[in-house]
Amino acid sequence: MILRLFQFALVLVLLVVVAMVSALTTMRFAIHGAEVKVPDFRGLSEADARRKAAEDGLEMSIDDHFYSTVVPESRIVTQAPAAGTIVRTGWHVRVGQSLGAQKVAVPSLLHDQERVAALTIRRASLQLGTIAHMPYALAEAGTVIAQSPDAGAASVDRPTVALLLSSPVSPEATGYVMPDFTNQPEKAAEAAVSKAGLKLAPTLYRQAEIPPVAFIAAPGEAPAPPALPIMPGTVIAQQPAAGARVEAGGTIQFTLAQ
Repeated sequence: MILRLFQFALVLVLLVVVAMVSALTTMRFAIHGAEVKVPDFRGLSEADARRKAAEDGLEMSIDDHFYSTVVPESRIVTQAPAAGTIVRTGWHVRVGQSLGAQKVAVPSLLHDQERVAALTIRRASLQLGTIAHMPYALAEAGTVIAQSPDAGAASVDRPTVALLLSSPVSPEATGYVMPDFTNQPEKAAEAAVSKAGLKLAPTLYRQAEIPPVAFIAAPGEAPAPPALPIMPGTVIAQQPAAGARVEAGGTIQFTLAQ
């Protein structure tokens, strides 16, 4: 009797083990069956890229546009996640589309009011980028005191123009709120600092590093936008930091990309 009970218990344990192994195997195949390797969309037309994404069970959207002398107009020039990344079926791939070589001249916006500058940017088939403000007593509030890229700049990577606008200075104010100069060209940042009556410390230089696109394993989350190349002479760090108080006549130091 005891032997029979032992045999019955042993069979029951074996059945449980087999069931667990079967369940784990099924889950393994189900998970791996829902994974796909992100193809290389670079160089493809928008129609071909969308077709390829659909064939692999991926979603795709064009999130940015870039000038390129290498990739023809309307072709895909950047993507995130990078080609070869393993993602789940249904993952959202963000791509950047080439505008071809830069054909539009960057207009001069200095001394324009914000509304006029924005209109000029749109008329030039460009896009209005980041707008920052800086207390500045030598110009009417809302006047452009710096722009990025500079007027007439060549080899621009994207069709956006960032503006630095003057804001009122309080009569009691003895200092400024430090604006964010990162990603602005050296000349535009230094011109804004000089106009505000601040001093420039010796410039530092550093090799700019672009971190690789990180793979986010959580399903349904949008991946981070692709890292863009940083042009030499671009501000990549500043001291004091953006938002810090700077006393009148204070010293500002920039770190530029080499």
